[in-house]
Amino acid sequence: MALVLIIFFGFILIGLPIGVTLGVAGVVGLLQIGGENFLVMAPKRYFEGLDLFTFMAMPFFILAGEIMNRSGITQRLAAFADALVGYLRGGLAHSNMIASVLFAGMTGAAVADSAAFGNTLVPTMVKEGYSRPFSCAVTVAGSIIGPTIPPSNLMVIYGSLMGVSIAGLFAAGILPGLLICILCMALIAAFGKRWKLPKSKERLSLMRILWAFKSSFLAILMPGIILGGILFGIVTPTEAAAIAVFYALFISVFVYRALKFSDIVDMLIRTARITGIVFLIIASASILSWWMTFMQIPQKIAAFFLMLSSNPNVIILLILLLLLAVGMFMDINAALIILAPVLGPLTTTIGMNPVHAGIMIVLALNISLMTPPVGACLFVMSSVTGERIEKISYALVPFLIVEVMVLFLVAFWDDLTLFVPRLLL
Repeated sequence: MALVLIIFFGFILIGLPIGVTLGVAGVVGLLQIGGENFLVMAPKRYFEGLDLFTFMAMPFFILAGEIMNRSGITQRLAAFADALVGYLRGGLAHSNMIASVLFAGMTGAAVADSAAFGNTLVPTMVKEGYSRPFSCAVTVAGSIIGPTIPPSNLMVIYGSLMGVSIAGLFAAGILPGLLICILCMALIAAFGKRWKLPKSKERLSLMRILWAFKSSFLAILMPGIILGGILFGIVTPTEAAAIAVFYALFISVFVYRALKFSDIVDMLIRTARITGIVFLIIASASILSWWMTFMQIPQKIAAFFLMLSSNPNVIILLILLLLLAVGMFMDINAALIILAPVLGPLTTTIGMNPVHAGIMIVLALNISLMTPPVGACLFVMSSVTGERIEKISYALVPFLIVEVMVLFLVAFWDDLTLFVPRLLL
């Protein structure tokens, strides 16, 4: 066991890709427990790690997000958000948050949101008088709403691995995502008064709202199509993702006329590249996960937690601290694949609802997207805007505190996450 752990953490420290690290550590684990006889299981486990129909939803959602970004739908959503709240002090920062909520129902990926709004909203905010670090921080803080409000690629992975209803997870993510938006907007309002943040010169206008709504109506309709189809049992998540791609492509080409053939080819290449990276991590992690199961590591970790305390609240706190710590140093897809089989049974042992536990785990890992040293959204925002990660991280601290507060509410107040699933399912 020690050799596998040394290889795993050693490869991470020297900066090898996480997919390679997981695969090598898993293969060494197989050799250690069964020699060459067990080594022949590696290709089988590699294939079986991806042999789930629901995983097909991920490339479709990624492609839908690419289409939305490339066709200018992002700007339409931002304009609608600005028409709603732009007149407030710190209006563009508020608009950024609202736009993140609207965009969340289309991509399910925080990194896509960071890239999209980093290219569009951050330059606009800086031009209007906001500091660049603050503009980047607002965008990064809003980006994790994407994988919290459905659809969410992390929820697809968790539901597929743990046999938890993906529709239930999607429904459960709605209120926590909206709560993050509301509290971050309250924080922006407080900053607005203290720092005299800019506000739009245009006053609140019903005509402007109606015009912006008309311009973005077809884009806003997309989340309703996706969620409605899934929650009411009309389509599976994978089928809904395919419909999302068709819908986004249709309105982008035939309604907005904003895409060319060369754009579609480029988007397909980007989608294949992103999907390949994620699937490599999932497949490689399945080998390591099998080794962990054979070595009864999940049971040992659960026994260790229960030895520390039999109080469910204390165990939940330990789980949250573990997730936040791991997420600071590991790709969240890999962290989820490795930790879900460990923590899922533990949460069942202490009586947590599987959907409630899933949302807690997903949200904790989402938050790690904005924490150094390996927060993916931080790196994307830095590369897109040219701002230093250290400055973005410092400006993010208040938003990080607010979102961790929401995480604790989600973890210790199950009605917050289960209200919508109980209402709809």
